[in-house]
Amino acid sequence: MMNQRSERILGIDPGLQAVGFGVIDAAGRQAKMVDYGAIKTNLRQSFPERLFTIFTSMEELIEKYQPDRIVYEKLIYCKNVSIALSMGQARGAVIVAGARHALPMSEYSPTEIKSAITGQGRASKEQVQKMTQILLSMSHIPEPDHAADALAAALTYVHSKDVRQLLQELRR
Repeated sequence: MMNQRSERILGIDPGLQAVGFGVIDAAGRQAKMVDYGAIKTNLRQSFPERLFTIFTSMEELIEKYQPDRIVYEKLIYCKNVSIALSMGQARGAVIVAGARHALPMSEYSPTEIKSAITGQGRASKEQVQKMTQILLSMSHIPEPDHAADALAAALTYVHSKDVRQLLQELRR
């Protein structure tokens, strides 16, 4: 991957039934997929037990992959208030696991992720998945879709890094 130091990024697509995760190594704008998948919770478990499953699984992922940063999708809009609250609490379990390990975190809206990956903020889920596959030189589209979204979130951090560095230089 070039001469630059590689940065390991853990992308997260938070949810209560499934939390998608994607681990990539990036140097500059080049990225390589390390692993991806989903943390699934059991519908028969109580709500606190499901949050605990998410938290402990996140701890295991952090221990296993030793990421330099966690990137996750912002919860922007949800028609059903109770679903939004549940998703927000699942997202909180992810954030607490990252904070416990003192990891820097970034969050992006779905529109920011779509724009960074496809060049258009209203891209379809399929377009994002296909571009994620292409950008990571994968032989197939990553599944489940939660994992593909997590990889896309991680790639968004990589692709927006140049813009962040430029803004920092302009502020100096």
